[in-house]
Amino acid sequence: MTLQATSALGPVARAGGREGRQVKVSFEFAPPATPEAEEALWKAIRRLEPLRPQFVSVTYGAGGSTRDRTHRTVSRVLAETTLTPAAHLTCVNASRAEVDEVIRGYWDAGVRHIVALRGDPPGQLGGVYVPREDGYANATELTRGIRGVAPFEVSVAVHPQVHPESGTLQQELDVLKAKVDAGATRALSDHFFDVDGFLRFRDAVRGAGIEIPLVPGIMPVSNFAGVVRMSKPMRVPVPAWLANHFEGLDDDPATRRLVAASIAAEMCARLQEEGFEDFHFFTLNRAELTVAICRVLGVKAEAPAAAGDA
Repeated sequence: MTLQATSALGPVARAGGREGRQVKVSFEFAPPATPEAEEALWKAIRRLEPLRPQFVSVTYGAGGSTRDRTHRTVSRVLAETTLTPAAHLTCVNASRAEVDEVIRGYWDAGVRHIVALRGDPPGQLGGVYVPREDGYANATELTRGIRGVAPFEVSVAVHPQVHPESGTLQQELDVLKAKVDAGATRALSDHFFDVDGFLRFRDAVRGAGIEIPLVPGIMPVSNFAGVVRMSKPMRVPVPAWLANHFEGLDDDPATRRLVAASIAAEMCARLQEEGFEDFHFFTLNRAELTVAICRVLGVKAEAPAAAGDA
């Protein structure tokens, strides 16, 4: 399938993927805080489930603020869906013993994949992190701890724009290498809008001898102001061309969705041309845009089996 659209990224080409190459997707959800949010989340999960993602991750709020809700959501995904959950886990506000207990609980429940993150201090997204003396100091230590409890698959975060606390590309690469040495099996990138910059980061990662899968994180822009707000703490650049695309669309949600899907599909098509086959979508607990983009990538819902099929 070819999507004919043009933006600052250039025309979309061969968005359905290269012949013989299977696109694999994964989705990120956030645990709901209200009954209404829970209903919206499960509506999104049911809509996305037929796409058969590799896994779905469930986030962990700043300061561990959603710990119980994260656990409940992961447990429900395990019990009520065919999806493979990956639980986010952070070092924040917990001792090593407490974190290890959570890790063992996940293994006993049937979870085999954890996204290991250092996390942000309570109420300070992007603030200065001070580890507990009796806790894991960072994501590298947490990764090693997880692998010490059980042979989990462990995904870790990577920041193509360079994490504010890393400061330099070399430091970002050194941190990622340490995570890999500790047992990380996949790197999930933060969201980005500069595809060329991401590709340069990919080249630097491979040049450093880091060979684990590097999965681009794609955030469809359903709410431009919200994306700007989320991008600021991590210093993710929001380019002027993106702002121009959404200018004047505050009261036109239908057009916003079309523009958002087009931009994300173009990014994915460009990355496919560069050899990427895995994509991680930050769904923001909404399904429509992700379903549309996956369709362009050639990822379609599986048809239910006909009666009598074995």
